[in-house]
Amino acid sequence: MGEFMNIFIKSAFIENMVLAYFLGMCSYLAVSKSVNTAFGLGLAVIFVLGVTMPINWLINEYLLSENGLFGQDLTFLRFILFIAVIASMVQLVEMVVEKVSPALYSALGIFLPLITVNCAILGGSLFMVSREYNLSNSIAFGLGGGFGWFLAIIAIAAIREKIRYSDVPPALRGLGMAFILTGLMGIAFMSLMGIDPAVFAGPK
Repeated sequence: MGEFMNIFIKSAFIENMVLAYFLGMCSYLAVSKSVNTAFGLGLAVIFVLGVTMPINWLINEYLLSENGLFGQDLTFLRFILFIAVIASMVQLVEMVVEKVSPALYSALGIFLPLITVNCAILGGSLFMVSREYNLSNSIAFGLGGGFGWFLAIIAIAAIREKIRYSDVPPALRGLGMAFILTGLMGIAFMSLMGIDPAVFAGPK
């Protein structure tokens, strides 16, 4: 449990997908004009990352590796299979959101299906492989990464709503100010790098 929390907190705060690696910036900037839409998309990213990460781990471990079902190195299929899993989960989310909240579905527009090509989603699965996480670590990394992305988009959406009525110079309105805010938030999150994640793992 300690290692699970260690990876979850590290991926959510210290190695935030948006603010540390700048992954998933397209939908992060486009959908962060309103807290309501940012909240919906953030939850969708948590779900997709949290579900696809363990599925992709199982595929990588038991189908693509030399120790897998076919006994062959099939890692060249990694991108295709990972994206297929991600696309399937995004389709599921899209159908649920359309059924449960048509207003949110309409507000998210094209950015909901575009989660499929969200760099944070695919990047999370590739990080999982390169860091050689086991199944539980992959789940923690997926949930933590999704939660970190959720926090980042909610924070910038709230700030953008607050400064909507501020006297911002015309040249900085819109994406200009969003980039500046993202840079400042990234600097703020950099201060969390001083935290030793090992303290969350507890005594060995």
